Amino acid sequence: MPARIEDYAFISDCFTGALIGPDGSVDWLCFPRYDSESMFGALLGDEDDGRWILAPEAVGATAHRRYGENDFSLITRWDLGDSEVEVIDFMPRNDGEANLLRRVRGIRGTALMREELRLRFEYGQAVPWVTKDRKANPPTIVATAGPDSVVIRGPELHAEGTKHVAEFTVKAGQTIDLSLTWYPSHKPTPPPPDFDRTMRRTRKWWTEWTDRNTYQGPYPEAVHRSLLVLRALTHAETGGIAAAATTSLPEQFGGPRNWDYRYVWLRDASLTISVLVRHGYRDVVDHWRHWLLRAIAGDPQDLQIMYGIAGERRLNEFVLDSLPGYEGSSPVRVGNAASLQYQADVIGEVMVALEEARSAGIEDTSLSWSLQRALMNFLEAHLGKKDQGLWEARGPAQFYTQGRAMIWAALDSAVRGVRDHGLDGPADRWERIRDEVRADIERHGFDVARNTYTQYFGSDETDASLLLLPQVGYCAPDDPRMLGTVAAIEHDLMQDGLPLRYRTAESADGLPPGENPFLACGFWLAEQYARSGRLDDAKRLMSRLLDAASDLGLLSEEYDTQAQRQAGNTPQALSHLALIRTADAIGEAEQSGGASTQRLPTGGR
Repeated sequence: MPARIEDYAFISDCFTGALIGPDGSVDWLCFPRYDSESMFGALLGDEDDGRWILAPEAVGATAHRRYGENDFSLITRWDLGDSEVEVIDFMPRNDGEANLLRRVRGIRGTALMREELRLRFEYGQAVPWVTKDRKANPPTIVATAGPDSVVIRGPELHAEGTKHVAEFTVKAGQTIDLSLTWYPSHKPTPPPPDFDRTMRRTRKWWTEWTDRNTYQGPYPEAVHRSLLVLRALTHAETGGIAAAATTSLPEQFGGPRNWDYRYVWLRDASLTISVLVRHGYRDVVDHWRHWLLRAIAGDPQDLQIMYGIAGERRLNEFVLDSLPGYEGSSPVRVGNAASLQYQADVIGEVMVALEEARSAGIEDTSLSWSLQRALMNFLEAHLGKKDQGLWEARGPAQFYTQGRAMIWAALDSAVRGVRDHGLDGPADRWERIRDEVRADIERHGFDVARNTYTQYFGSDETDASLLLLPQVGYCAPDDPRMLGTVAAIEHDLMQDGLPLRYRTAESADGLPPGENPFLACGFWLAEQYARSGRLDDAKRLMSRLLDAASDLGLLSEEYDTQAQRQAGNTPQALSHLALIRTADAIGEAEQSGGASTQRLPTGGR
């Protein structure tokens, strides 16, 4: 039985990541990338789907865990009454290998430890062939299935059916190291890692990255951990930014809203870049622009809304029968059919992020501006096309209001590129189209009777995505129409003090109704409060949202207010970047003594 989602710790080497339960069990790990097939899949099933547990044998041992300062090493201190032991789990940075290392350190007395290893490659479908080398120091086993091999080193493991177990004692002052290294099965077995050197180098890397953080404001611990999460989800080589580390954790427990989030959404990645640039990480822009250029290379008309971590285009969605799903929530999906959707907002997010980078003094290259010109050509060619919206509805396409506003934002950013930064482009034409798009939104996407923007043209439903309109400068946060929209969201979408994305029972999104409040939407609402003079409301909502975080500061996608537990894939980049934006807004409002600042639209009414 897997742990609650918020009870999982997350560790990462900026290539992939592992989820470790409070019982010391690695229940999710895909090597060598986030979107590789799992070798530990107990998260989406049970222990027979693969796990690696390391914990004291004693019944009733209590654990306290924390992260190392400014890094992703997980430190778990076990109190056994008459003894105490510490386990450090980490994934090394920049060693050219795919490792998960576990160090056991005796603190007090003598503790009996138990290790249990169940390797299941290919999402639990492949039990590997295992060989043992008892003469090696430390003892070694090698497990192979198809293209994958891992070598496990540490206390001698013994086979029990299709699992391997070990028991060993650790005394005060003693250190025992365990390692798991993945490698392609056609290559030689890698040598043992040097724990001390690797740990020092990894901590140094994370510390140097963290030291570049320029954030100074409220909620510093939450903001700093969120920045670390965003870095961990950014692939160190390709620059692709995964939306989350997992697949198929349910938005509604027992329901079918289970999706694979281990890919790169142009929207989420662009928003991540904006947040990182604002807090001192200017180098991410070039990495991201090069990723983007490679991913969409070719005919601009073939643009997708999401890609694989290295820019792969084929993300064919299929159902895994080998895994029953988290707490029985099926289906378990690999791939994502949303990659084939048209979503009108994504070019807007990309263009806004790159325009913000220009305004921060990061100059465009000839290639990066050519890329943006190509994106604008795609946008113009699809102006009259309905889309599936930010929430990737699998029902009929519509003219989603937020998507149309992002088209406006893309055009506005392109105009700024020409007018403010001297780049070459048809600014007059873009300006004319921008103003036509605005007029269309105000005519068809606004309900005069209720004084609110609507989910899509002709609809009388509201949508939390409309909270993004002030963020991109479409309107001021205190614009009467925006304030009316906030009132409608508060009336229609609040569930136990947190906003839903939209009313699923009233929406033709192609799925059965029912889900939980979406954490990013809560942060968007808190940011809107801060930027429109409702600072006390912003702080109250921010406090409520931070209470939903795990003891390690991690956030998933949604929050079940009835069961008081996290739901959806984790850790979720969108939740963490929205947290940072909200902290920024509250900090600005506190400094100004009222509403925080926000850039105003250039194409206003």
